[in-house]
Amino acid sequence: MSDQMDELKIICQEDCGNAPKKLVLRDFNIAFAKCDADFILESISEEVIWDMVGDKCIFGKDNMSKELNKLTNKAVELHLNNIITHGKTGAVNGTLKFGNGKSYSFCDVYLFSSAAKNAKIKEITSYVIKVS
Repeated sequence: MSDQMDELKIICQEDCGNAPKKLVLRDFNIAFAKCDADFILESISEEVIWDMVGDKCIFGKDNMSKELNKLTNKAVELHLNNIITHGKTGAVNGTLKFGNGKSYSFCDVYLFSSAAKNAKIKEITSYVIKVS
């Protein structure tokens, strides 16, 4: 799937539709690329933990909201290479490109509050590498 939404080019393989959490993680990553704090906050639990490996760790939805308010640089391209889910866990890897020419490859590992399809994200561990 390639989609142009609010000047964001999204590159992501079509899904079979049998894994609802894959759609959740796809939309969650699109929201990050677009700096859509409302969508992100709706998707996480109150006690969320976001571990940005080698940088910082954020605890709780309120602190996550404060961190999201600092995001101002929207991506111009999001390439999602893999979205993997099983039970309460999931992972996404890909590349974000920004208008200033910088690109970052990432892998985010997710833990949901339960295996239910409407479960909130409870933990995120992010590995990010600047590639240009």
